[in-house]
Amino acid sequence: RKDTDICSLAVFLGSGGHTAEASILLSALDFSRYCPRTYIVSEGDELSNRRAMALESLHSKRNIPLDARLNYKLMRIPRARQVHQSSFSASFTTFKCFLACVHLVTIAPLFQNTTLRKPFVDLLIMNGPGTCVPLCAAIILNRIIGLPTPRMVFVESFARVQSISRSGRILLHMVDRFIVQWPEQIALTGGRGEYHGWLV
Repeated sequence: RKDTDICSLAVFLGSGGHTAEASILLSALDFSRYCPRTYIVSEGDELSNRRAMALESLHSKRNIPLDARLNYKLMRIPRARQVHQSSFSASFTTFKCFLACVHLVTIAPLFQNTTLRKPFVDLLIMNGPGTCVPLCAAIILNRIIGLPTPRMVFVESFARVQSISRSGRILLHMVDRFIVQWPEQIALTGGRGEYHGWLV
């Protein structure tokens, strides 16, 4: 893909510090190129919802083409796991989240696109937490059955210095690019991680 090509983008906003870091990452992007934009948030996460709208409002005031301004949508999926939820009950909520993600990345695009060879977006950016795992699993399912899928980029949290997050360990070999923000983490990824300095 050329640097000037338009790229549809989705980003998972994982609440709290994850959303704050994702907002900083997105603020550096050229919104005239990355459009339309899809913000995926967990149900009940009003903070991430407001952050996304504030980011779009801020960029709408900049010198970007009219068709790229406020060219976005918000989509909600169930949380995979609540804080302090037991592992047993979490298996059910995670499966519910997975089904919602299948609808988002597989079923809904079949009715929206005129061709089956177009993914729901071109690029998906994630930085945790655990709810992004069912999202990635739904995309991997599409790859297995031969449906088009977006490129997946996982950006490890800046707060992770000495270790890789649990979601990061799960997704390390599922995503297309795995980016860390501390050079010491390269060894923890078996050399698969990429280090480009501090991104947030």
